[in-house]
Amino acid sequence: MKVLVTGGAGFIGSHTVDKLIELGHEVRILDCLKKPVHLKGMPPWINKQAEFILGDVCNKSELQSAMQGVDAIYHLAAYQDYLPDLSNFFATNAVSTALIYEIIVEQKLAIKKVIVASSQFVQGEGKYRCSHCETKFTPLMRAEKDLINRNWEHRCPSCETPLSWEWTDESHVAPPNAYALSKHSQEQQAIAFGERYGVPSVALRYSIVQGARQSFYNAYSGACRIFCLNYYFAKAPTLYEDGGQYRDFVNIHDVVEANVLALTNSQMDGKVFNVGGGKAYTIKQFADIVRDEVQRHHLKTLPEAIIPAAYRFGDTRNACSDISRLKSMGWSPSYSPVDSVREYVDWLFAQDNVEDILEYAQQTMKKLDVVRNSA
Repeated sequence: MKVLVTGGAGFIGSHTVDKLIELGHEVRILDCLKKPVHLKGMPPWINKQAEFILGDVCNKSELQSAMQGVDAIYHLAAYQDYLPDLSNFFATNAVSTALIYEIIVEQKLAIKKVIVASSQFVQGEGKYRCSHCETKFTPLMRAEKDLINRNWEHRCPSCETPLSWEWTDESHVAPPNAYALSKHSQEQQAIAFGERYGVPSVALRYSIVQGARQSFYNAYSGACRIFCLNYYFAKAPTLYEDGGQYRDFVNIHDVVEANVLALTNSQMDGKVFNVGGGKAYTIKQFADIVRDEVQRHHLKTLPEAIIPAAYRFGDTRNACSDISRLKSMGWSPSYSPVDSVREYVDWLFAQDNVEDILEYAQQTMKKLDVVRNSA
């Protein structure tokens, strides 16, 4: 097949391109190499066997040109950050998805499959239950008065017992911010337009994806990058809240396998699938994994993470995805967070252009009132 990968120079995109070429597909990349993610231009890992087009998914003529003659599209290009430039999320993520279907319909393109990248953030806080009342809840964003007073956990409105998180399936949707709302729009478009116009489409809702090639340069692009860079410079990373938030982390190679499965498995058409790691870790546990892996490269004894009781406004307390639906398609995760971190750390220490940008990133988020201090 001839496959277009938007955002094919990026983290998930470039690994997907490599796998598609390995499987014998002809691949075209459309990427605008936008800063700060691609601060230094064309990354060295772009597969030489892929056709590369410098262009923007929000530019209809450039996107239309890139879509000519392809059989399938992976729409992985996205704007992802933690900064409150709200319109940018929709202009990049939602509008570009609409343009893909608009061009397919206008040009009568014979596209066999469209695969859209979504995010676990669509689920917001996810599902919870009260162990005392045996009642289930789907809470919304935590009140800031609770965060200021370090009341990190959701509590039962009846008995005030801290709620227990549950694995959250694809049926639950509660997007808490602009990024999540734009990703939910992409899911809805893929399912609705795919059915309406006869274009088999799949939306993949990724958990926290980890591995080599994550950009050093955006202010927020994952705990692995942030913690590894801190420890690279022998600094103690900062854990928000109390470090007890639960997350599930998924390895980039497992994500690529899910991407490839969606291309050929017709049972996945018209559905949304969680792509997660299947095991929950606290942020503190994950920071300890990073510390142990970076320590292999360091002569200095690395410090423990700092927990100053600051919080990031809009963060979810817990986020863990139920992957039963995707496992029923024959997929399952094969890699652990230790595998992911080890690969990233080895890649990080092989770079010769690592810059200490963490202070800049932290100050930027504080200036924009994203990071706040509790009482």
